[in-house]
Parts: sequence; structure tokens; C-alpha cells
Amino acid sequence: MSRTSSPSAPPSAGGQLSLSLTTPKIVFLIIAAAAPLAAMVGTVPLAFALGNGPGVPAMFVFAGLTLMCFCVGYAAISRRVVNAGGFYTYISCGLGRPPAVAGGLIAVVAYNTASVGLLGSFAYFAQLVAASHGLDLPWEAWAAAGLLLVAVLGYRQIDLSVRVLGVAMCCEVGILLLLAAAVLVRHGAAALPGTSFSPHTLSGSGIGVSMMFAFISFIGIESAALYGEEAHNPERSVSRATYISISLIALFYGFISWIAVGAVGPHSIQKVAGAQLGDLFFSLSDDYLTEAFTTAMQVLLCLSLFAGWLALHNAANRYMFVLGREGVLPRVLGTAHARYASPYRASLTQTAFSLVTAAVFAVAGLDPYLGLTTSMLGLGTLGIIFLQAVACLSVIGYFWRRPDRHWWRTALAPALGFAGLAVATSLVVINFDTMTGTKNPVVDSLPWLILVGAVLGPAYALWIRSAHPERYARLAGVETRRGEPVEFAGRTVTEAVPTGS
Repeated sequence: MSRTSSPSAPPSAGGQLSLSLTTPKIVFLIIAAAAPLAAMVGTVPLAFALGNGPGVPAMFVFAGLTLMCFCVGYAAISRRVVNAGGFYTYISCGLGRPPAVAGGLIAVVAYNTASVGLLGSFAYFAQLVAASHGLDLPWEAWAAAGLLLVAVLGYRQIDLSVRVLGVAMCCEVGILLLLAAAVLVRHGAAALPGTSFSPHTLSGSGIGVSMMFAFISFIGIESAALYGEEAHNPERSVSRATYISISLIALFYGFISWIAVGAVGPHSIQKVAGAQLGDLFFSLSDDYLTEAFTTAMQVLLCLSLFAGWLALHNAANRYMFVLGREGVLPRVLGTAHARYASPYRASLTQTAFSLVTAAVFAVAGLDPYLGLTTSMLGLGTLGIIFLQAVACLSVIGYFWRRPDRHWWRTALAPALGFAGLAVATSLVVINFDTMTGTKNPVVDSLPWLILVGAVLGPAYALWIRSAHPERYARLAGVETRRGEPVEFAGRTVTEAVPTGS
């Protein structure tokens, strides 16, 4: 079955992306954005040290179950609505265009800043790893090299990015599974202590901080919808890829963090993690594997960070592409490459934003990790979790008066998802200084940007409605299969199929 555009669908001229993605490819994109090895090395030790210690694996399970509720509604709407606009389109379908414009602008800020945050993290760890092996270059050099490669891959057709991300994901997951196997061989069943899931542990102090870090580690799981226009069968691929990704990430994170508790000991994990932080998993590799495997893990950490950076770069591009295509952002951003069918101008814009932001931090002499990474990634994380919560409300609103609504898929599940994500959003705001590792008043004020976007976005949409009513009427248009209803901003338009077409 071929696809076509309705009057409310995205324009095809100059704006058509390639149809090259399958479910496995989208799964690679999602899991790569979560950066499994980077999450284990960088986030889990902090959750152990600052949270409830051995209870961290249970928090990953809780976050996974909450996001699975989010996924139920997200999958339901993704089968009806096909668009590269992700949150922007779904919020429009359920809550209307003004909130959708706010959501789209917040998404642009969130994904762009998160991408820059991973730039800083990649440069920081690449410098450390290379210097430990005799290649001592400034972090700015590694940032420039990584940015050049991201720019090239983002400019080209997304299949090339998928190949890079697939290799990176398999390598980083593989080495963590080797470590887990070594711990299991040495300790047997004791490598998976029941203490991690005991009521006593889960009722202890620090559970809120652990929960916050658990939700942070799932960033990127909602990005499947951004690739709907590039999927062969979006009605199935988007929902399947989201379900598979959340399940795999929750099980993997929960299992590896549980193995770490067993390797160190449930009564020692909080103290040891606090002392070693980012070196915790490297120390475990030295102990349970060999120094050669530790070196490989260090290199793969850099690869993991690069993969996450590239995945978020691609996600940011698609938001700018769709918002540019519809005139919310400059229309020049909404043009696809004639040969590669990629959002190349949006990619170049994201690259330029990353370059300027990193340059400002470098000129100011700020640390690439404690300055650039924590602040930018913290803001991006908050924005994405906030949008996940709003998306749950959008699903409820979209299906509220539809005959195909369902008590679980389109009502209770997204309501439970909203409740969990609202708690996660509050935890991030309350513990923002803990997450960023600084009490700098400028950094601590960054969450206000989300509120500013939530206020200015609807105001901007209402201005478009007043000044450019025709453009406003085309906001959040979608593509669907020929002859099926077109979902556009909550309205259903049945498209007539020309005879003989």
C-alpha cells in the first residue's frame, strides 16, 4: 500500500524523508540514545551512592513498569498517527495546537541541549581514556573530532547512522554481559541478592534520588515516533520498537545493576560506589575480568557516549525538520536532501548550535563534564520527562470521544504513566542540583526555561492563528496510508482516493 498526503498532511515537496527504517533499526536508534554502557558507568554509581544503595535495581524495574504504561498509550496513538513530529504531533491530537507548539519548542530545546551535554561527556571521557594510554589532547580536540563525525552522519541518510549505532550498542552490551557472567561464575546465586527487592531496602532513605536516576537512564525511549515517516510499516514498527526497547532497557539495567550489588555486596555498595563513582565498573572489570577488558570497556564507554550523542542529534533534527516544515521554526529547516532524503539543514543547524555552545564553555574555561555535560544534559532530561508526562494526557484526550477507546490502553495505562512521570519530573526539579552536581545559581535556574516554553509556546501559536490562519490550520499535519482517515490535530478527515490511482 502506498502513502499519500492530504491537504492537512506534511508537504511532500522538499520535505519527504526516506522510507528505510524497520523495527530492528528503530530499536537500535532508541537503545543507542539511552547509551547503556554510559548509563551504567556514569549514572548507576551515583544512584548507589546518593540513593538507596542496593535498592537501585528495583528502581529500574519500577521505572520500566511506569514507562511501559506510558508506552501502552503511546503505541495506541502511534498506530493512528504517523508523523516525524513525535510529542509535537501527539500533543496536538490530544490537547490542541497551542499546547502542541509549546511541546514542540520544549522538545527542540530538550533534545538539542541533551545532545550538547553528550558532546561534553564524550570529549571529557575521550580525553581521559586517551591520556591514560599516552595520547594527551585537550578535550576541545576530541569535541571537534566527534562533532565533525556526527555532522557527517547526521547529514547523510539515516541508514548509515543505524549501522554505526548498531555496532556500538552490540559492543557495549556485550562487554557488560561478559562482566555479569564472570560475577555469576564466581558467586553463583549470591550474585543476585534478594536484599535489592526487600521491603526494608525499598522503604529506606534515598529512594526518591534512586528513582530519579532510574528515569534519567531511559531518556530516548520515546523517540520511535520521530521515525514514523521513515518506517516501512509505521503503524506496527513504532509501537513494537517502543515496547521492545523499554523491555530490553529495563531488564538489562535492572540485571546489570543487580549484578553490581552482588559483586560488591549489598551492605558495601553505597560506600564503595561513593568512593569510586565513575571507576566502579572499571574496578569490577579489573577484579572479575582482566585489565585488557577494562581498557576495552573504557574505549567502548567513549563509543557508547558517541552513539547516544548521534541518536539524540538525529532526534533533535527531526523536531526541527517538522517544525520548520510547518512554519513554527524557519521553513529552511524543513527541507530534505535531494539525494540522501535526510533533514540535512536541521542537522547542520544542530551542529552549529553544538559548536557555538561548546565554544562558549571552552572560552569561559569551564569543565566539559561538570560545566557543559551536567547543565545541558540535566535540562534536556527534565524537558523530555516532562513531555513524556504531557504525552500521556494527550493519549487520554485523543481517545476520549473516539469509538475505539479502551479502558486500559487509552485510559488507565496512560493515567498511571502520567502519575509516575509527574513524580519523576518533580524529583528532577527538586534534585536538580544533585543531578547536575553543582549549586551554581545559573545552572539551578535552568528548569525555569521549561516553564517559559510552556507559556510562550501557546502564546506564539495564538499569534500564528491571528496573523497567519492558513498556516495555523496546517499545524501538526500527518501522513497516513492511502484511503484511510487522516488524523489532523484531533480532527478526522477521510481522504478520497482518485480513481485509478
